[in-house]
Amino acid sequence: MTANNTTAGCRFADYFVISGLDIETGLEPDELSALCQFLQASKGRDGAGRVSSSTDEGENYEQSPLRRTFKSKVLAHYPENVEWNPFDQDAVGMLCMPKGLSFKTQSDNRDPQFHSFIITREDGSRTYGFALTFYEEVASKQICSAMQTLYHMHNAEQYDILHTSSTICINSTESNSDNCSDIPTGMTKLQRFNSYDISKDTLYVSKCICLIAPMPFMQACKKVLEQLHQAVTSHQPPPLPLESYVYNILYEVPLPPAGRSLKFLGVYGPIVCQRPSTNELPLFDFPINEMFELLGLENVLQLFTCALLEIQILLYSQHYQRLMTVAESITAVLFPCQWQHVYVPILPASLLHFLDAPVPYLMGLHSNGQDDRSKLELPQEANLCFVDIDNHFIELPEDLPQFPNKLEFIQEISEILMAFGIPPEGNLHCSESASKLKNFKGSDVVCDKKNGNVAGSALNTYELLKENETMARLQALVRRTGVSLEKLELREEAGSNKDLKVHCDEEELKIHQLNIQIREVFANRFTQMFADYEVFVIQPNQDKESWFSNREQMQNFDKASFLSDQPEPYLPFLSRFLETQMFASFIDNKIMCHDDDDKDQILRVFDARVDKIRSLNVRTPTLRTSMYQKCTTIDAAEKAIEQRLAKIDHTAVHPHLLDMKIGQGKYESGFFPKLQSDVLSSSPASNKWVKRSAPAQWRRKDRQKQHTEHLHLDNDQREKYIQEARNLGTGMRQPKLSNLSPSVIAHTNWKFVEGLLKECRNKTKRMLVEKMGREAVELGHGEVTITGVEENTLIASLCDLLERIWSHGLQVKQGKSALWSHLLHYQETKGKKEAVLGSTNSTGIIQDLERRKFDCPAMPPLKISLTQDMRHIQNIGEIKTDVGKARAWVRLSMEKKLLSRHLKQLLSDHELTKKLYKRYAFLRCDDEKEQFLYHLLSFNAVDYFCFTNVFTTIMIPYHVLVIPSKKLGGSMFTANPWICISGELGETGILQIPKSILEMTFECQNLGKLTTVLIGHDNSGLYAKWLVDYVVVRNEITGHAYKFPCGRWLGKGVDDGSLERILVGELASATQEPDERHCRTPPMQQSPSMIRRFVNITPTGRQKLNTGQIQESVGEAINGIVKHFHKPEKERGSLMLLLCGENGLVSALEQVFHHGFKSPRLFKSTFIWDFMEKAYVYFESLERTELTQEENWQTRAKNFCKFVAAINGAPRNIGKDGKFQLLVCLGARDHLLHHWIALLADCPIIAQMYEDIALIKDHTLVNSLIRVLQTLQEFNITLETSLVKGIDI
Repeated sequence: MTANNTTAGCRFADYFVISGLDIETGLEPDELSALCQFLQASKGRDGAGRVSSSTDEGENYEQSPLRRTFKSKVLAHYPENVEWNPFDQDAVGMLCMPKGLSFKTQSDNRDPQFHSFIITREDGSRTYGFALTFYEEVASKQICSAMQTLYHMHNAEQYDILHTSSTICINSTESNSDNCSDIPTGMTKLQRFNSYDISKDTLYVSKCICLIAPMPFMQACKKVLEQLHQAVTSHQPPPLPLESYVYNILYEVPLPPAGRSLKFLGVYGPIVCQRPSTNELPLFDFPINEMFELLGLENVLQLFTCALLEIQILLYSQHYQRLMTVAESITAVLFPCQWQHVYVPILPASLLHFLDAPVPYLMGLHSNGQDDRSKLELPQEANLCFVDIDNHFIELPEDLPQFPNKLEFIQEISEILMAFGIPPEGNLHCSESASKLKNFKGSDVVCDKKNGNVAGSALNTYELLKENETMARLQALVRRTGVSLEKLELREEAGSNKDLKVHCDEEELKIHQLNIQIREVFANRFTQMFADYEVFVIQPNQDKESWFSNREQMQNFDKASFLSDQPEPYLPFLSRFLETQMFASFIDNKIMCHDDDDKDQILRVFDARVDKIRSLNVRTPTLRTSMYQKCTTIDAAEKAIEQRLAKIDHTAVHPHLLDMKIGQGKYESGFFPKLQSDVLSSSPASNKWVKRSAPAQWRRKDRQKQHTEHLHLDNDQREKYIQEARNLGTGMRQPKLSNLSPSVIAHTNWKFVEGLLKECRNKTKRMLVEKMGREAVELGHGEVTITGVEENTLIASLCDLLERIWSHGLQVKQGKSALWSHLLHYQETKGKKEAVLGSTNSTGIIQDLERRKFDCPAMPPLKISLTQDMRHIQNIGEIKTDVGKARAWVRLSMEKKLLSRHLKQLLSDHELTKKLYKRYAFLRCDDEKEQFLYHLLSFNAVDYFCFTNVFTTIMIPYHVLVIPSKKLGGSMFTANPWICISGELGETGILQIPKSILEMTFECQNLGKLTTVLIGHDNSGLYAKWLVDYVVVRNEITGHAYKFPCGRWLGKGVDDGSLERILVGELASATQEPDERHCRTPPMQQSPSMIRRFVNITPTGRQKLNTGQIQESVGEAINGIVKHFHKPEKERGSLMLLLCGENGLVSALEQVFHHGFKSPRLFKSTFIWDFMEKAYVYFESLERTELTQEENWQTRAKNFCKFVAAINGAPRNIGKDGKFQLLVCLGARDHLLHHWIALLADCPIIAQMYEDIALIKDHTLVNSLIRVLQTLQEFNITLETSLVKGIDI
């Protein structure tokens, strides 16, 4: 008995509705619709700065009466109420006739129009509506008289307007022929408006019949309504009263069970529908071919990508059914995901304010067919996908990533479309091609001699598609793979048995076949891309209830590991898709459904397909490649549908005479009557399909089970999940159609504000945890395994959030980016104020405060200025659009740690904010705005390089300052100094520094994060000795200053005789004074006689270390390099710092070779390089004497000698310490260091130059050192070109 209750109500339809003109209330103008038209017109006029002529104004607001909208009413609905699906009169009335009533005369086209609609409740459950709108003659004389009166009034007004404008034109002294040219046009318009005469014309009014059903059997419902309409318009009355057919569809036709087909009788013929089984793709009955014909394959794929990334989507068309077909088609191909946000395929005029929603949405907006795209004022466009369905046009947001394997995907779908006669580039005349589809077969085209095809030859695809750019690219692709598109053979109607007789017409069968083929190809893409997704799902270690209560803090998918397995081209799309609500909900569903019995249909179907793929690829289940694998499930899916249509499983009770009183059921031909409510109000007492005894609440649960993605907990928990999951991160799930009072609209906006703040809090926390990595885990945020989502993805998503916040509650839309528009307004007002006040403004104070924080001698800090940062962005020629400029400005502000401060300053201009935003806007809610700025302030805790790393090709000004030693300054210095600056993205080449001021500013292409400075001089003049303290280089756009400590002499005969040195730098912190900063480069040298690497311990030299401390420092240096390579590539710091900086590998090995070094003679300096050169001479002499040594030893000795000779022979003046540094770096790069240590430890020169206690003489310690150095062998060390310049090894 329970089995029969597992579908929502078990009925095919819940309600039959009649809407139209209520004679009793008469003609009521639709104020909401008129108000929207008025606002749209005034917005267009104000926004573009146009002043319309009075004639145009009259046409906008004073429409001719036949064009005006009047209120429609729900005249009747049967039954009165259904307990599992309460009747929502406002929503049904609004969506049955979204434009309200319309009037026509006998001269107008009055063809019936079908459209479907959807009512999505706040809990996500759905009801489908199918409406047929037709025209009936107005029988009421009062209505006809009222229309005549309206025309008389309208014509009088129009005449006054035209008469006034012509008088002004004639009397004007400046009049010319152009000014008066509109008068005849105006008169013509007047004649055209005067188009209803009660004595000559017949007046018709729209009426609508509608079915409300639990499941979207669109084709069947359309046939039912068309046959009912035909019954009242035909000359012969139908076999039975209309009540019999309506009663039959409401009470006697059941929903077909899953995997079964159903046949029932309409007024004039049988109607067949079929429902997929639980292991097939879910029910979808809309003609998907229309979406491809209307938009074209390329546009459909872009729209599909936007839907997957939860970008706001606005569909735009004159035809309600096109809006519904495209919306339902695009959400159907999202399988296995489901659209989680606001979904209103037909947006009634009264809900236009909902376009202001700062959340992802998919909405359909009705076009009047006259306004073009430029006149449509939308609240936000920075992250909007605008789809003009009627004009085959799509407008995409910037930086939309490409769907993986896009070209091969297009190729696979193209083959299917062409097999059904649909050109992949689309067909603007969709209605014509729909009729062609009816009788189309691939073989017909091949044999059609009229089209230039010889019978039996292959279809010439190129001729069909030569205008299409995508197909041109496809042809290039397939040529490379050795396949010829010219010889593409049309796919035979797969799986169709020629002898199989189906119980539906051929057009319907074609629609079913095309639908399933296209959907299978889309589903296959997800199955291939996410074949291994289960491996990365993180199962909670607590019970489900506690997991759910902490859902927002929990990570449910190991994104970093999953992305690391993906081919590189997939990453831009996948890294953004994994951040969406639809993907999170899909994984949540997986976590909560452990058993197969527990899973909902979508998850079960997807997992079965994934298992099949994994069993086929059993040898390498987790190997991901970008190789494209075509869909193999089409034939089986198509065959299942055909078999259901060939063998009907259920036939419903036929319509029959009802127990009606004599005289009931009669009606006048051409008019759809009100039906007898007494016979339609209750169902039959014994109906095996309906089982009325079942409690309504069970049916309501089952409805949610059909239409929503949910967790299979007990009923109360499921209710809680559905409600809370819908609100997670969005604040508002679905607009309420039934109540549009100001208080409800205010509450809706308040929900938006709360949702935006919550999203901001979650996003900032997520970005900080991601940035801090392991440190965040140690502080209790996140989990050890969850890090490494693409930083760019998170920042792009923050930019989208800021655009949505700045778009909320805008008074007038200007430009595509609301944030940049606000900034431009601020820049303009600031410019005016500065012009009035001069330079005495608050920014000077900010500058002084900052100078105290960053006390760098002779280099004052950059002025903190919002408008200056804007000018930097405006000067970048590569950024063309407002959205791009806004994003670049956000990135720059984040890098400078000024985002919160800049936005606070922007919003401190209250007058400007009031002028730009309505009272309910997020930016005018003071408490929420403060919290929002506080969340953004937390970004100052971490260092972002999101501007520097993204805009890699722009020109950037750099400021260089060289600080000589305070005691022995460069006042007598006579040589000409030069500098070469290197960063992660490039180097400057040699730049001459003015020796008088030792400071310069230059411009070059972005160097990225700065790493090293090569500084030197030409050794000219009498006093060519220069003691450099440090060098500071600053990026003049981002304000990042890098300090490069030196503390060494440059000059012949002083220190180690070097004329150039490589300095390793670090980013200077703005909160510490430079002298207090801990730096990793060698300490500053005070005088020429005290050499840092001199063997004796001088008063200012470094402390003598024991062997244990030296071993520890080597271990730490190696450990630093190992950690560097174990980090994700984008998170690694400077490798040069780990090699050459303080506590780097070079410094640690210097300590090894300094230990136990014998004291030199007085006034003679000895360097480690002296020992290396002596060892080199020894090994060279051994080679000449040809003493027999083992082969390995000889190879190592040769290598060592080759490197020392190359360094000594290089045309550079780098000094002895510089040469040792270079030898260590080259040895590390080529994995030779451990060999050289072993070689030098056995060299007899050790005895001459080292004492017995030296570390290098202790074999145990040397072996330990060799083992530590061997760990570097697995890493690919790349050295900067500035370091190895001139060394050709």
